[in-house]
Amino acid sequence: MQRFGTLSFGHYGPLGGGRQLSAGDSMLQAIDLAQGMDELGVDGTYFRVHHFARQQSSPMPLLAAIAAKTERIEVGTGVIDMRYENPLYLAEEAAAVDLISGGRLALGVSRGSPETVVRGYEAFGYTGSTDPRGADIARAHFDLFLRAIEGEGLAERDSSSPFGGGATGMQRIEPHSPGLRSRVWWGAGNRDSAEWAGRIGVNLMSSTLLTSADGRPFDILQAEQIDAFRAAWREAGHTGEPRVSVSRSIFPLMTAEDHLTFGGRQDGDQIGVIDGMRSTFGKTYAAEPDVLIEQLKDDAAITAADTLMLTIPSQLGVEFNLRIVEAFATHVAPALGWTGTRG
Repeated sequence: MQRFGTLSFGHYGPLGGGRQLSAGDSMLQAIDLAQGMDELGVDGTYFRVHHFARQQSSPMPLLAAIAAKTERIEVGTGVIDMRYENPLYLAEEAAAVDLISGGRLALGVSRGSPETVVRGYEAFGYTGSTDPRGADIARAHFDLFLRAIEGEGLAERDSSSPFGGGATGMQRIEPHSPGLRSRVWWGAGNRDSAEWAGRIGVNLMSSTLLTSADGRPFDILQAEQIDAFRAAWREAGHTGEPRVSVSRSIFPLMTAEDHLTFGGRQDGDQIGVIDGMRSTFGKTYAAEPDVLIEQLKDDAAITAADTLMLTIPSQLGVEFNLRIVEAFATHVAPALGWTGTRG
C-alpha cells in the first residue's frame, strides 16, 4: 500500500434526535477534514457523486476549495457519473481544478451507480440511450471528454471573429492542463470494464462491489479484476505503471467509544442484487490495530492495489473522522508499507 485516503459519500440531512446536517455543513466539514488530513500526511480525499440525493452532486467547487486550502493531499472523485455530464464543460472544470491544485486531481469517472430516480440523466437533457442503464451515453461522453483533455481541436476557429486574431483551424478546450489525462480513473464493477480501462490507458478505481457472485471471496474476485486490468494495460502497449485503488470500511478500535460505535460492524462479504445482477460486496473491518494489520495483509486486493480508500461516516463530523484517520495512519498504515507525505 503506497497511498491511502478517504472516500466520503457526503450524506447530509436528518441525523436523528432532532439534529440536522445541511448541505453547506457537509461541504464545509469536508474542507476542514481535508485540511486536517493534509497536515497528517494522508495522501487523498475522494468524494462519491450522486444526483437527486442528499449527497455530493457537484464536486468541482468543493475540490477547488480543498485544493486552495491544502498543500499535498490529492483531491478526487470516486466516481462522477458520466451519464449526467457535458463532456466539454467537465473538461474545462477538471483542467481548472488540476491547475489550481498543482496537478493533484484524481478524477474518477464511470457509468455511475443506481440513482434514486428513474433515468435521471434524461432530466439533465441526455436522452436517446438504447441501454436501460445508460451505459452507451456514459461511454460516448467519456470518449469526448478524453479527446478534450488531450488537447484535440474540437471547434472550428472563426477567422472573422474580433477575438480570434484571424486564426484558422480547430480550437481546443481551454484551460488545458498538461498531464491531466494521466490522472483520470475509470470506476469498474466487473472484469470487462476493468480490461476496457486498461486498453484505453486510464487508471482503475475498483468498485466497492463486483457484479459477480461465484462463491469466492470479494478480495479474490477484486484481485483477479486488478490483474486483468494490468494485463490489458500491458497488452495495449501503454508505458509506465497505472494506478489502482480499492475501497474498504476500516475502523481501528482504540477507545471504548470506538468499540461502542464500530465493535459490532465487522462482517463477511455480502451477496446482493444491484442493477438486476447478483453482486458481491466487500466486508467491513473493525478491530484492534494489531488484528487489523494481519487481516488487511491477508486481503488480496489491498495487497494488489497501490491506493486504499477508507470509506468514512462523514456525517459524524470532522473531529470524529479525523480521529479514525489518524488512528489508521499511526497504528495500521505503516505496517502495510505506507510512509506518508507529511513534510
